[in-house]
Amino acid sequence: MADELKAKEPGIVRIIGRSESARAYAIRDFLGRGDVPFEWIELNTDDQARKYGVDNLNDPRLPICLCPTGTRMENPTIRQLADKLGWYSDPSNTEYDLAIYGAGPAGLSAAVYGASEGLKTVLIERSVVGGQAGTSSKIENYLGFPEGISGADLAKRAREQAYRFGSEILMLREGVRGEFAPGKGTGYLTDGTKIVAHATICSTGVRYRKLNLDNEDKFQGIGVYYGAGVSEATLCEDKHVFVVGGGNSAGQASMHFARFAKKVTVVIRADCLRRTLSQYLVDRIHSSPNIEVLARTEVVALHGDHMLRALTLRNNETGEEKTCDTSWLFLCLGGEPQTDWAVEPGIVRDSDGYLVTGPDLLQDSKYPKSWPLERSPYYLETNVPGLFAAGDVRHGSVKRCASAVGEGAMAVTFVHRYLAET
Repeated sequence: MADELKAKEPGIVRIIGRSESARAYAIRDFLGRGDVPFEWIELNTDDQARKYGVDNLNDPRLPICLCPTGTRMENPTIRQLADKLGWYSDPSNTEYDLAIYGAGPAGLSAAVYGASEGLKTVLIERSVVGGQAGTSSKIENYLGFPEGISGADLAKRAREQAYRFGSEILMLREGVRGEFAPGKGTGYLTDGTKIVAHATICSTGVRYRKLNLDNEDKFQGIGVYYGAGVSEATLCEDKHVFVVGGGNSAGQASMHFARFAKKVTVVIRADCLRRTLSQYLVDRIHSSPNIEVLARTEVVALHGDHMLRALTLRNNETGEEKTCDTSWLFLCLGGEPQTDWAVEPGIVRDSDGYLVTGPDLLQDSKYPKSWPLERSPYYLETNVPGLFAAGDVRHGSVKRCASAVGEGAMAVTFVHRYLAET
């Protein structure tokens, strides 16, 4: 048994457990998005479980993580795993020049440019770096990567750049409240930590929408997944996978799953993919023999016991319903901005919750009464001086990785102007 408990390869995390485990999925997803190599060992019998030092398949010590250092972790939380990987740390300063919330492409770009230009910079991320882009199996329309690059790999490179220039990154931390005074903003994190900075960039992006069906929360991580589910693709061999959504993230996911799955069904409400999907993806999907597209269709029910076993589809044109057996449903339904924290300090949002910046703050040729300065807000500045927004969270932004990177860099330029005047 001792041999079974050793990591086979240096640098590889081994995860041992059952596929019907939301915790096991969360660990695989975390490591996948963090670009950490791992091996998934699925247990199907009690005898297999006993080889790894647990009593049976239902042992609460599962899943087990075997780290490259030889450390054995039983049913670890993501926080505990991050600690072991050296990814969890406390702020090293009491005050920063620039605090950035959200480590997607916009936040990572801002961290690189802020730190490289001499600003004492901290980047706060509630999960792992990369944001929604980090879940993409391949980004093919990003400048400079003609063969494409995975979102996790792009995020890893950006993270290393930010570190190299001296940016501090706090992962698994989430801001819940903000206070903003002239020249100083204070962000309060879920664990009570305070982040004080002279300027702030919000790049918290968006979270995937839900179907809002019965059992949806129950099956999360055990049949229902949000995003492209890159870590799960190899587990779908010879399975029937369903992808819901008509954007590029859904298109990339379906192409990635098609390499492993027996069949991939893309479910969209629109009448065709061309309305919402880049043409190169439309062409590839329609030329893939194991991908079908169900237009004018939606998922209306989820079925199962302790995990998803089937779903019901409705054709919105005919009203016809049919039930399909599957344990693999991936939802790429666009996003909702994560801006609940903005209500209390009075930061202007649009009707959908996106942060309004720059000239978009003008209403009837006037800026909000809450804008206190004689100058106009900078292009990416909110109605609170020194608080900027970049990327998907911003009203009117272009929902593309390259534009988010550009906005992150641009926001730092305006931060310098703001700091110079204060």
